[in-house]
Amino acid sequence: MKEKIYLSSPHMSDEGYEQQYVKEAFDTNWIAPLGPNVTNFEKEICEKVGIGHAAALVSGTAAIHMALRACGVGEGDIVLCQSLTFSATANPIIYEKAIPVFIDSDLETWNMSPKYLEEALIKYPNAKAVIVVHLYGLSADMDKIVELCKKYNVTLIEDAAESLGTTYKGKYTGTFGDYGVYSFNGNKIITTSGGGMLVSNNQERIEKVRFWSTQSRDKARHYQHSELGFNYRMSNVVAGVGRGQLKVLDKRVEKKQYIYNYYKENLKDNKDIEFMPINDWNNPNCWLTSILLKGKVRPIDIIEALEKENIESRPIWKPMHIQPYFSKYDYIGSNISEYIFENGLCIPSDTKLTESQLDEIIKIIRGLW
Repeated sequence: MKEKIYLSSPHMSDEGYEQQYVKEAFDTNWIAPLGPNVTNFEKEICEKVGIGHAAALVSGTAAIHMALRACGVGEGDIVLCQSLTFSATANPIIYEKAIPVFIDSDLETWNMSPKYLEEALIKYPNAKAVIVVHLYGLSADMDKIVELCKKYNVTLIEDAAESLGTTYKGKYTGTFGDYGVYSFNGNKIITTSGGGMLVSNNQERIEKVRFWSTQSRDKARHYQHSELGFNYRMSNVVAGVGRGQLKVLDKRVEKKQYIYNYYKENLKDNKDIEFMPINDWNNPNCWLTSILLKGKVRPIDIIEALEKENIESRPIWKPMHIQPYFSKYDYIGSNISEYIFENGLCIPSDTKLTESQLDEIIKIIRGLW
């Protein structure tokens, strides 16, 4: 069988930066739980995106969970959450026994609709938090969303798990809200194999998150715990991988954008294919190039045609409000997210793709017409 082409797989640096930091951790016996790589990874992320403080954690999901706790979300509280996303965005709301209300997207951004967010804020004036997602590296319309959250005095959490390196009007996603979340899962634009980061300009809250994430161990000679704790801190070895990956983030963004533009240029004659929207105020990382299909060819047709050649593609995220587990919760919108899901597709966006592989993928897609 021919070599598999992945949707988006880990891509270590050619320079070996990751091995250097990991070797340093081994040489100094800083294996776990914390150490210089963790401290420096947090510092370097802050410097890169332009924010004050960060807590390195085991996953983006853990970072969302800690953001919810940091802003005081608890049992019975309302959290307004983008519907078109992966379940990791919504699951932590349930961890805290809070109540999610799902908000539709708009076609202009594929992300949370400011119109429907305002409808939700009017309906739920005591909502405790809003979780907006920057889907596939496309930024949401942050000016409008930030303005609404300030108007209704609600905490804004940005799930920027897919959008590290994306800017909105020159400012990095993850830095507009009260809290920002990044993921370093294996398929993300840079990876630590698994890991996440919570960022904020609120130093006191980030310090609190670090405390909670190390089992809420009080400052005492014996093991004493006055609050519920979590085992969420990133290890020093994993953080070393992250530090090395961060050095090539700009290269990865450049390649992802190249892939998007290559597909768009070579499929521009097909009027049945519409590419994910890139607005003039948005410089996306193009984590996954995604398309909408308008004609007789359906997403499953492309998925199966690529599968026959050992090439991976994937449907758009199924919206939370039509997921079996979450379907009982309120939803505010007009089914835009369902339309994107039913007609959308993520095509191979691996940063190791060669031009000949891209040409092969394009040939297969064209062949369906």
